[in-house]
Amino acid sequence: MRTCRSYSRRDFLKTTAASGLAMLAPAGRVLGANNDVRVAVIGLGGKGGQHTRVFSELPGVRLVALSDVDPKRLVDPVKRFGGVFSATDPRIVLERKDIDAVVIATPDHWHALLAIWACQAGKDVYVEKPVSHNIWEGGKIIEAAKKYNRVVQAGTQYRSDAGLTEAAEYIRQGNLGKVLWGHVLWYELRGSIGKVAPYTPEGLDYSLYCGPAPVEPLTRQRLHYDWHWVWSTGTGDLGNSGIHAFDVCRWFAGYNDLPGRVLCAGGRFGVDDAGQTPNTQLTVLDYKPAPIYIENRNLPMRPGAKEMDQLLGIREGLILQCEGGYFAGLRGGGWVYDNDDKRIRQFKGDGGAQHATNFIQAVRDRNVERLNAPIRQGHISSAVCHLGNLSYRLGSPAACEDIQQAVSAFARAGQTITRLQQHLLANQVDLQKTPMSLGPWLTIDPGTERITRAEVSGRTIDMKAAEGLARGSYRSPFIVPERV
Repeated sequence: MRTCRSYSRRDFLKTTAASGLAMLAPAGRVLGANNDVRVAVIGLGGKGGQHTRVFSELPGVRLVALSDVDPKRLVDPVKRFGGVFSATDPRIVLERKDIDAVVIATPDHWHALLAIWACQAGKDVYVEKPVSHNIWEGGKIIEAAKKYNRVVQAGTQYRSDAGLTEAAEYIRQGNLGKVLWGHVLWYELRGSIGKVAPYTPEGLDYSLYCGPAPVEPLTRQRLHYDWHWVWSTGTGDLGNSGIHAFDVCRWFAGYNDLPGRVLCAGGRFGVDDAGQTPNTQLTVLDYKPAPIYIENRNLPMRPGAKEMDQLLGIREGLILQCEGGYFAGLRGGGWVYDNDDKRIRQFKGDGGAQHATNFIQAVRDRNVERLNAPIRQGHISSAVCHLGNLSYRLGSPAACEDIQQAVSAFARAGQTITRLQQHLLANQVDLQKTPMSLGPWLTIDPGTERITRAEVSGRTIDMKAAEGLARGSYRSPFIVPERV
């Protein structure tokens, strides 16, 4: 891991002073005219574009600034929201005195740094999932929120789903008995992202786009969105989508910390492209007393098909098995079943439609207790995804029998590995030629959130690589500071 000096708030002030713009004091601000909450959106891709619409339509909220490093992405929303300030550099937006809160919907590698800068600039923050790009920096956002007395909401919107909230309480009251295990499924079709000769994109400041990440020539066809599948900017489908269902599963199970151990197995199969993250992945979370399994698939039922597999009718959601039955669902809520698969009760959901409203209410009240997805909860769910990816990245090709042996203490994990093998076989993947990768069991101290041991097949491996991935590295001046 390359060591860089921290980019402090003092450095930030120097940078902004050089640009001729004044930094806003971090506390004691009042809301805008008519008591409006003045909002800026940073990152205008699909999710950011959605945020511009949602926040602009909330009563008592004014959309006052937009930012995206790609100037082409600013054209339409600036026309749509006449009079709104715009900038390709988010630091200019953070300097403005007429902004109360920022919504961050950039690539993952920018989330933590922007959230911390926003807190230092006296803004409240809504930051998309995963809230961080590595385990360490998520804790730094928590520190910044506390130090600067900021309201920080994670973009895990299902925590604001009315039906899921009711279901969580139903389970918490013991109506289904003790939780036995949770199984998160995210089967979303994602094809090849292509592979081209190295190039540098035109029409934008590519160094600013890379920000904390190394400035490397691109080999993927699309600059936007497909950053999800490259480690320097994304977190794969585990951090991109699977985090939603996992966050709800953890909520239902009542877990508020990291698990004691994590292991991941998987691979990138059926495509020859510039992607680095796995498209078939099982992450085993050794929570006590009930483990959680996160299963990600991006391949179809068979080559060329548009359909995806399902499990108990779930394609993107969770199953929480308890002694007296189970919950299955996510989008639109879900159902509770008895152990004979008979429906007991439905919980109708709304997809978390009030998540932005919940954030604005907390901003107005200056009460973080109102938040449905406070930053610590967003951090824990993000960190678990990082741990899964970290185990995968430390792994090496392994025979199916070795993978089964590694998870032999977890019957459902073994069953899932068998189903994944069948799934890959249906997609004409020869696991003899391209075996799955088996990562080590990572032992975590939930109190310090540090990895204390990495072990595979009874062999302890060097911790330096694990520690480096958990801590991350940065490119000056885009450095997440040691002292926020």
